[in-house]
Amino acid sequence: MLRRSLFTGAAALMLLVLTTGARADTVTLTGINGTGVDATVTNFSLVGNTFTFTLTNTATEPGATGTITNIGFNLTGDRGSFTLTSSTNPNFRAVLDVNATSGAQNFTNSFDLALLNGNSNTFGGGKVANGIAPGTSATFSVTGDFTGLSAQQIAESIFARFQAVNGGGSDVANNGGTPVPEPATMFLLGTGLAGIAAKVRKRRKTAKDSDSDGTL
Repeated sequence: MLRRSLFTGAAALMLLVLTTGARADTVTLTGINGTGVDATVTNFSLVGNTFTFTLTNTATEPGATGTITNIGFNLTGDRGSFTLTSSTNPNFRAVLDVNATSGAQNFTNSFDLALLNGNSNTFGGGKVANGIAPGTSATFSVTGDFTGLSAQQIAESIFARFQAVNGGGSDVANNGGTPVPEPATMFLLGTGLAGIAAKVRKRRKTAKDSDSDGTL
């Protein structure tokens, strides 16, 4: 009887964890321009259509400091609307379809959702005084169209905009995604693939003709 009760309790606890989508993992965001700034995304969960996470500014080492002023979400697929339902930093607000700038454009054209702390609706803006300072954290809850995504995928889509980097610079940190090729690179890649495809078709045609010649 005791064994059955323990098993039932363990099963219920596991079901609760799976249902809430809570994760104990840590997603690390690293500056893309080599400034040394970084941040972590922790305590993230997806319950229903509400994603909650904590963003910690870990850029505290001498020569690698900065303040997080904006947060972008590079989500996959077409998305609907989003609302910032709670935040421990009241200076941030939710803005939809924000153009990616300040280096983030090398990874995506725009963010489905961005949490901005300035009056400007640009990812490159923001107010340092209202941001997430080195060594501090902020927890956010966003409700919206996260259909088909897991909490891990959402956490890994986050970009953090840093300002006042090492005094007066800036940077953008992400989870190490692959940069989007420039148009010229895409053209070369496309022509290269087209050339390979043409050679394959020619080789198949030659083989087919040879088979036909040897058939009575």
